Amino acid sequence: MIASHGDNAALNPLVIVDDAAGLIRFVTAVFDVAEVPEARTPMPDGKLIHSEIRIGTATLVITDRLKGWPARPALLQVWVHDVTETLDRASARGATVITPATPFYGECTLGRMLDPWQNIWWLYAAAPGQPDPLPHWEGGSDIVFTSLDEALRSLAEN
Repeated sequence: MIASHGDNAALNPLVIVDDAAGLIRFVTAVFDVAEVPEARTPMPDGKLIHSEIRIGTATLVITDRLKGWPARPALLQVWVHDVTETLDRASARGATVITPATPFYGECTLGRMLDPWQNIWWLYAAAPGQPDPLPHWEGGSDIVFTSLDEALRSLAEN
C-alpha cells in the first residue's frame, strides 16, 4: 500500500547529473518554481549530495554525480499553463524541443523537451473543448510518437 507523508507526493523523482546547481537554475527559471533552500546539502568540494525543488505537490531531488557514479537523467511529466511558453523559456536556456505543442488526447496539449542534462520533459496543458486528434492510422499526424522515438534513438547512439 502506498502512503504519502504530509504534503509530499507519494512518488518523487531523483536525478543524478553533472552540474546539479545548473539544473536547479534551469528548472526554477523554466517552471517558475523555487528550490527548497533548507534541503540544499553541499559537500566540502561544493558538489550537491542533495537538493530539492517543489513542483506542485511533487519534490524533484537533484544530486551531483560523484566520481564513479553514472549520470541518471530522468523522464519527467509536468502539467503547465502554456506548453508553447514553457518550451520557449526552456529553449532560451539551452533545451531542445523534441515535440512542439501538439493537440493530445483528453483535451490537452503535449510538448516535449530535452534539457542540457539529458532529462526529457513531457509538458501537458489543459485544452478544454479541444477535440482529440485523429490517430495516424486514420490519416492524422504521428508526431507524438515519431518525435520521441527519434529523440530516444539519438540519445542511445551517444
